[in-house]
Amino acid sequence: MLKPKPTAGMRHVALFVKDLEACEHFYVDLLGMTVEWRPDPDNIYLTSGNDNLALHRAPAGFAPDGPQRLDHIGFIIESPQEVDVWYDFLRAHDVPMKTAPRTHRDGARSFYCLDPDGNTVQMIYHPPIAGSRP
Repeated sequence: MLKPKPTAGMRHVALFVKDLEACEHFYVDLLGMTVEWRPDPDNIYLTSGNDNLALHRAPAGFAPDGPQRLDHIGFIIESPQEVDVWYDFLRAHDVPMKTAPRTHRDGARSFYCLDPDGNTVQMIYHPPIAGSRP
């Protein structure tokens, strides 16, 4: 059996969220994503132009203790200096921070914050892909 060609990359993440409206505000108004599709009041699909983040209102009684564990999602920043600008901007909008910006051994620079539903979001300059936007 032949092995398939490599994938085109990971460009889609779907999250269950308890407060869909607050999460939409975070990802659209603060991070700058745009609404791609809103099929109904419980689902919204967002994009930065080359990706897709699906937010699904969590059903009543939703408890995220199943087999899948999401550590964090990351947003690529185009320069190490912009990481610090993003940190200051999000702090000024009372976004809870998990870490301050730091430079990693591989030259990446990032920090972690929380979205309104408590999901960890990393804002990262990652040299191999930072300038690869279409």
